[in-house]
Amino acid sequence: MADEKNKVSYGTGVNINLKGKTALVTGSSSGLGMEIAKYLARTGASVAIHYHSEKQQAEQVAAEINSNGGKAAVFGGDVSSQSDVQNIFQSIDEKLGPLDILVNNAGIDGKRQLCGEDNPEDWVRVIGINLMGPYYCSREAVKRMKKNGHGVIINITSVHEFLPWSGYTAYCSAKAGLSMFTKTLAQEVSESGIRVVSVAPGAIKTPINKDVWGNPDTYRDLLTKIAMPRMGETKDIAEAVTFLVSDMASYITGTTLVVDGGMLLYPAFKHGG
Repeated sequence: MADEKNKVSYGTGVNINLKGKTALVTGSSSGLGMEIAKYLARTGASVAIHYHSEKQQAEQVAAEINSNGGKAAVFGGDVSSQSDVQNIFQSIDEKLGPLDILVNNAGIDGKRQLCGEDNPEDWVRVIGINLMGPYYCSREAVKRMKKNGHGVIINITSVHEFLPWSGYTAYCSAKAGLSMFTKTLAQEVSESGIRVVSVAPGAIKTPINKDVWGNPDTYRDLLTKIAMPRMGETKDIAEAVTFLVSDMASYITGTTLVVDGGMLLYPAFKHGG
């Protein structure tokens, strides 16, 4: 009966159970990462809640998971720092055990700046968090997963691994680079029992973009860029990630699952070219 409450049902007769697995979700003190962490915990995984500056929020997320019968612990550090990442993974080894699942979610879009008018230090910071961070974390995860003969790494990219976004060259470059990192790493570890997959969210409603969805005019404009008549919710991404880290997706690796409500369908063309 204990296992039953750790199952999340995705339709009649289909259940996902991650009991006995340990997962790290970077940037899980808020937004997408928080929702992903909660979903993985509901399916039975022990979850490492990671934060950089929002320690209190991370502790609240862990407390909620633990009070609901799950298992979570909090780990802080800068994913763009190799030494911080090494310390995070060592602490997870000691507190939660060997890592089975890594979700590279931590990221920033940075300031909107046109190339040539921008500050190179801002560009480097975006690349450091969005691309070097997943590299440092994946590097540590792969070492451990190879020893265990299994593991799943999920990289949260964006529709901007495909779509250019004026003023955000660093962000788009990092996400496109992370997509190719996913493919190449998946190829490298394909015989080690490790899968690597990207999830590319479209416009997802989170506190960080409330200035867009909280304003009727900007929200209306945003909806013209999405084929389905709504913004995505954090659960849309969390459900996709939960599926991909489960055995139901055991033959999926080295690709991107786009969860964007049809943003890449160029909905402006619905009424002709």
